[in-house]
Amino acid sequence: MPSPTSSSLRNTFARTEIRRLQDLLPPELQAWVKVLNADGVRPPLIACEEAGGDEVVILVDMVRWERMAEDQRNLLYWHEVARIQNDAVPKDGWEVAALAIGLGGAVGELWVQNGLLFVLALGICGVAGFQLWRKGTSKKDIRNLIEADQGAIRLAVRNGYPLPAAYKSLGSALKIMLSDTSKGRSRTLIEKRLDSLRSEANKARRNYEN
Repeated sequence: MPSPTSSSLRNTFARTEIRRLQDLLPPELQAWVKVLNADGVRPPLIACEEAGGDEVVILVDMVRWERMAEDQRNLLYWHEVARIQNDAVPKDGWEVAALAIGLGGAVGELWVQNGLLFVLALGICGVAGFQLWRKGTSKKDIRNLIEADQGAIRLAVRNGYPLPAAYKSLGSALKIMLSDTSKGRSRTLIEKRLDSLRSEANKARRNYEN
């Protein structure tokens, strides 16, 4: 169980970091994009999502976030900012509602032991779950992530980072995320982002040398 002192220090870091990140937002986003602490809930580290109306929130797991260097945190943060700028904020469609209905129906039918309806509910879960998986692995979704990485590099340079340092900071942050991610879709996405980042960094280096 964390001590009161460690909890207080963690809360102080979270408040200070939220203010710092809010200040890193481009001026045109500051009125409608908010940074929120989401320790241990969502996301595993950082993500953005719609919050109703025109507002977007960037959710940060401050426990894991604090363990990274500030330059790494900045590049991961600007990745989410670039997603917002590119109008690529993830949107939950019918699949989430269908998955919830299917799971609820499966549990209910299992309780009353209606085999046909139980199979039907499982079928709904399967279709919705597959569609959610497919949406997260489509070429468009991967392209959006890679474009947001390039947007993060541009934002870093605009904020005073030398171009090689920006690539290095984002690359090292992605490697840390990769080491913390087990096999599956999330790991594959990070690997694709790293491959693209290495390619772009090499291209930028060649252009600089020429």
